[in-house]
Amino acid sequence: MSSIFPTTNLLLASLDTSTAEGLQPYLTRVPLSHREVLAEPETPIPYAYFLEDGIASVVNMFEDGSESEIGVFGHEGMSAPSIALGVNQTPCRVYMQLDGTRALRIATHDLASAMNHRPALATIVCNYAQVAAIQAGNTAAVNAHFGIPRRLARWLLMCHDRVIGDELPITHEMLAIMLGVRRPGVTVALNEIEEQGVIASSRGRTTVVDREGLERLAGSAYGTSEKEYRRLLGPFGKGLRHNQKI
Repeated sequence: MSSIFPTTNLLLASLDTSTAEGLQPYLTRVPLSHREVLAEPETPIPYAYFLEDGIASVVNMFEDGSESEIGVFGHEGMSAPSIALGVNQTPCRVYMQLDGTRALRIATHDLASAMNHRPALATIVCNYAQVAAIQAGNTAAVNAHFGIPRRLARWLLMCHDRVIGDELPITHEMLAIMLGVRRPGVTVALNEIEEQGVIASSRGRTTVVDREGLERLAGSAYGTSEKEYRRLLGPFGKGLRHNQKI
């Protein structure tokens, strides 16, 4: 059997050799496509996915069919961190935002068993569950406290942390869904941010041209969960103001 290590997933890459070797037989590298669902609401979760690239969204679903994002993760994270709490179900939908990505997949019952026998793995997954909870809470606070431009700046920074390079292949429609706002509001906010020279927006993609300026624009809307990740798990992202591990 060929090795799935090394991996670009930061959680798995941080495991000691013994833990990684013990986990390897249960991991399968799989391709993931745009809008592919990793978890459905109120349904037992069969697999956890440790992303190696790409971006996944955790969204609340509403009665009218609309949705609003409460979390996002990429190669720094995983789906189904609630396994750390003994919970194998979620009220949210989790799906991929980008095409042509891949992940290391493991059955949730195998992950739970491995965590029981390998303390290092359990610690990492528990710490990531803490980060995911902080991110969800911070998203709610930011959505309640700030207007669309700063919320959008935060989301662009979070995506920028999770992609290679500076180009984000995202549409206005996707941004509207993720922020839970109407598309015209996203267009206005993008134009406002672009006028400040920190991004360049074109059809179907946005390029970050001044990361430091975008961070200043987002202000305290961005950085809380990123700081918690670095405190508990190690370096992550492209942040300038928050890039120290504390």
